[in-house]
Amino acid sequence: MIPAAPPRLILGSASPRRLDLLAQIGVVPDEIRPADIDETPRRNEKPRDYVRRIAAEKARAVPAATGEIVLAADTTVTAGRRILGKPSDAEEARAMLRLLSGRRHRVLTALTLRRDAREWSRLVETVVRLRSLSEAEITGYLDSGEWQGKAGGYAIQGRAGAFVAWISGSFSAVVGLPLAETATLLAAARQRQPIEEETR
Repeated sequence: MIPAAPPRLILGSASPRRLDLLAQIGVVPDEIRPADIDETPRRNEKPRDYVRRIAAEKARAVPAATGEIVLAADTTVTAGRRILGKPSDAEEARAMLRLLSGRRHRVLTALTLRRDAREWSRLVETVVRLRSLSEAEITGYLDSGEWQGKAGGYAIQGRAGAFVAWISGSFSAVVGLPLAETATLLAAARQRQPIEEETR
């Protein structure tokens, strides 16, 4: 008997970082279909609720054939109850870096896999502390352009790695995709197995 072909995997993101992270665990999507949704937070929406909702909405927005697995994720930075998404310009990024300078903040990454009518999800929370940053350091970082398209205005895997005093949690989740959780959910989705919701 010829074994059944594994289900096709669709990545609902145009992020090259997520593609690289999947490659680290030997996963290559069959196709990339970026989700196009409104990512505006709702009034009084809590950060955890927001990031879970956006990941799920991305997964549901991606067209998929029967049996295909859609993988979508969302990462946001929070300072207290404030959601720090992707800055719209350099001055907004500067304000974010000033806010995060010398203090702890949380990076929330939600992951949703959808296969037909079933969904599997995870929320991973990581605590990051940036050292105190000088205005010259912030300006130099903004001049690099690396802040563009990055939640909180920085990329931990790039030049901003020099700003990080310590981290507690998942490094890959801060980059954009928690690898251990992704592998677990992919295995469950491929086998159509139920899995308990878990946050860490």
